[in-house]
Amino acid sequence: MLRLGDFLTRRGDPLQLEALTGELGLDRQMPEAEVAGPGLALAGYTGRFAPNRLHVLGETEITYLNSLSPEERRRSLTNFFSFDLPCIFVTKGQEVPAELLEFARNKGVPVLRSRLKTSEFYRRIKPIVEEAFAPRTTLHGSLADVYGVGLLFVGRSGIGKSECVLSLIERGYSLVSDDITKIRSIEGRELVGMSADITRFHMEVRGIGVINISSIFGVGSVRSEKRLDFVLTLKDWEELENVDRIGLDREFYEILGIRIPHVIIPVKKGRDLGRLVEVAALDQKLKNMGQNSAVEFNQRLLQMMSERRIR
Repeated sequence: MLRLGDFLTRRGDPLQLEALTGELGLDRQMPEAEVAGPGLALAGYTGRFAPNRLHVLGETEITYLNSLSPEERRRSLTNFFSFDLPCIFVTKGQEVPAELLEFARNKGVPVLRSRLKTSEFYRRIKPIVEEAFAPRTTLHGSLADVYGVGLLFVGRSGIGKSECVLSLIERGYSLVSDDITKIRSIEGRELVGMSADITRFHMEVRGIGVINISSIFGVGSVRSEKRLDFVLTLKDWEELENVDRIGLDREFYEILGIRIPHVIIPVKKGRDLGRLVEVAALDQKLKNMGQNSAVEFNQRLLQMMSERRIR
C-alpha cells in the first residue's frame, strides 16, 4: 500500500511535489485508487461527492475560491472540510488561499503542490496510484525472459527450476526472479512479475549457494520486472501417465483471475531442458501471432486421411 509521503520520495520526482503543510498527515495510507477534482463540492453541492478520493485543485478550482469574498470562501471551505479528506493536491504551482491551508492544518489534511499542469499531473499520478492498488500475489516459481516471452517456471522443490533458468542465462537470456516471484495484475488484463527485494538479481544454485547473476553474467542478464506470458510446470516423467505428444489441447494456468498459457514439461535425466524451453518460448510467440503448429499438423493429417479414403 502507498503512503501519502511516498509521493514525495519517488525516484526522479515525477510529480514535482512540495508539501505546503509540512509532515502533517504524510504517514496516512491512501484510502482509494481514485484521483479527481472536487467538482461542485466547493460550490456547496455534495450529493455526488466522494470524499475518500485524492482531490486535485487545478486552476479552475483555485480561481473559483479566489473569486469569492472572504466570508463566502470560508463557508465553501467549511463545507468542503466537513468531510474526512485524505489529501489535497494543487497543480500549476498556484498560490493557495491562506484559508485553505488553515482549514487543512486544523483538520490534519496534507496539502501537496505540484509545478505540473493539471492534465500532465493526472497523466503521471494515475499509473502510480493504479500500481499501488493493483491486485497482487506471490508464487513459488522462477521467472525469466526468453526471446521476449516472460516464462514462469513452477514445480516441486528440487525439480530443477533454478538450474533450468541458469542454463538459459548462460545462453544470453535474462533472470527476473528466482524461487519466489511477486506478481501484480495490471487493469485485470495482464500480469507483471518481479523479484522480492531481498533476492533481486540473486539465485540459489544447489551445491554452490547464492550467486549474484548480474555480477557474474553482466547487467544484461537481469531484468527488474517482466510481463508474464507463459507458465511451464516441470514434472517428473514417472509422475505423468500420459505425455502430450501433439499439443492440440491448450492448457491455462489461472493467476489473479487471468488465464495464462500453460504446458507441462516432463523432466528426466539426459533431457536438455534449456533447449526445450527455448523452443517452447518460440512456439508461444508463433501462437500469439495466430500460428499454431499442432493445429496445422492435425489439419494436414485429416486432409491426408480424407484424400486416401476418396481414392
